[in-house]
Amino acid sequence: MKKKFLLLNLTTILISSLFVISCSKEYSEVIDYNKEYKIISGGSLINAMAGEPSNLIAMIAGDSASSQIAGNIFNSLIKYDENLNYAPDLAESWEISKNQKTITFKLKKGLKWADDRPLTSSDVLFTWKLITNPDTRTPYASDYQLVKKASAPDPLTFRITYESSYAPALDTWTSLHILPKHILKNEDINNTFFSRKPVGSSYYKLKEWISGQQVTLEANEKSISGAPLIKKLISRIIPDTSSQFLELTADNIDLMNINPIQYQRVFPARTDLQEKIELYKELGNGYTYLGFNLKKEPFNDIKVRQALNYAIDKDEVIKGVLLGLGEPISSPYKPGTRWNNPNLNPYPYKPSRALKLLKEAGFKKNDNGQLMRDGKPLKFEIITNQNKQREMTAVVIQKRLQEIGVEVSIRVIEWASFVNRFIKTGDFDVVVLGWGLSLDPDQYNIWHSSQQGPGQFNFLGYSNKNVDRLLELGRKELNISKREKIYHKFSKYLLEDSPIVYLYAGYGLSAVHKRVKGIKNPAPPAGIYHNNYDWFIPNPLRRNEISAR
Repeated sequence: MKKKFLLLNLTTILISSLFVISCSKEYSEVIDYNKEYKIISGGSLINAMAGEPSNLIAMIAGDSASSQIAGNIFNSLIKYDENLNYAPDLAESWEISKNQKTITFKLKKGLKWADDRPLTSSDVLFTWKLITNPDTRTPYASDYQLVKKASAPDPLTFRITYESSYAPALDTWTSLHILPKHILKNEDINNTFFSRKPVGSSYYKLKEWISGQQVTLEANEKSISGAPLIKKLISRIIPDTSSQFLELTADNIDLMNINPIQYQRVFPARTDLQEKIELYKELGNGYTYLGFNLKKEPFNDIKVRQALNYAIDKDEVIKGVLLGLGEPISSPYKPGTRWNNPNLNPYPYKPSRALKLLKEAGFKKNDNGQLMRDGKPLKFEIITNQNKQREMTAVVIQKRLQEIGVEVSIRVIEWASFVNRFIKTGDFDVVVLGWGLSLDPDQYNIWHSSQQGPGQFNFLGYSNKNVDRLLELGRKELNISKREKIYHKFSKYLLEDSPIVYLYAGYGLSAVHKRVKGIKNPAPPAGIYHNNYDWFIPNPLRRNEISAR
């Protein structure tokens, strides 16, 4: 009898549950993401990152994942505003001497680190000494080594003097994260706990870093600019962009960079996604390239490099990989800017021209159609990181090169291993990579022959005396018209030498859940992320925090 009574009760509960579920589906509230919501602080934003940071000290790390996280933790002396004009950050003002050699920065009063210690000009001086120390393994030192004298005459003043006028001077101080002297003065900056447990001064501070999973930042209530509206930023490490997209559509993340297929085909066909996700498109300050290791044969031969440039169909890459959401380029500058030389054109797709140059370089086809020189085939490996666009780009290149008799293999590697095992050691043949560039045209760190040491950016081994001279001149020239001509000449040499094959400048495509408010659309010149501290998530739109794993 008891069993029968229990069974009846379970049946009643089950029917009641089904009724509740049925009713909740039928009468569930439809969320209107497009209505006006009151600005309020709180909540968590979850984004996806393809690569894991290697080090949260940006001057040491040198990769975009690290800089992205560190940029939320640290401040620089000055920054760019939404219109790409210089604006105060740690410094409230700055003055340039009449001879254009000395800059005096005045810091804001009452600055503090997240641990409540005072932030003063001695921290700025300490950071400058750190980045210019020969023992510091950083690719960014050259800009700051041009300072012949630096001083902190009082807690609110930092003064630097250059040997001669230096055109990119202010730009360099927008990117140097100021570090705390009281924590790092006795530390080896190349190997310190601070790289994973930093203390900064900006809007956020590190709460938790779970290797291979996620990095969580929380609002820094002692931020020099006040606390941000969104209280927690969670960056989930998801190398595969398809997996990222599934997480976005399942409402497990709020933000990701999407690919052209998703932008052009998936979203237009999915009204359910259009209702809850906003898309943003902007031409970024970067480009994708195929780069040769110039210290290895046969890439030390300019004819081989030029031949491979002619053998690659860039339009095919832009249409096939980017679905047209990219621009062909012929210089290392953003199309449409004054620094981009309008008289240069990309190498056209001319397989016959490629074969002619390879013949001049000593390569001949054997009976199997394979290019040979001195009994050795023309073969090499393209390596790239786990990035679907770059992987697809490598496959398109592989196909075209094989058509003319070049044997190409492809290897895809996780980002940290890619940088540490191959890029920093120079143990590679050819890479497919991208450069994200600053707003100033100076590219001394990337292309000057002196920048080839371990961890420096000229890892391809490029060396050209004319280019070295132009890069040195460009840093000193303050007249913008004359400076423009210098970089146009530099671009011409670079195109002729073909240390890299310019593939495309792609559009940045972002998908952001409409629960996130405060994003400017259309995007200002600085991009949609410039004011993420002003973004907010209204109470009714916040997800249950338990799902923010």
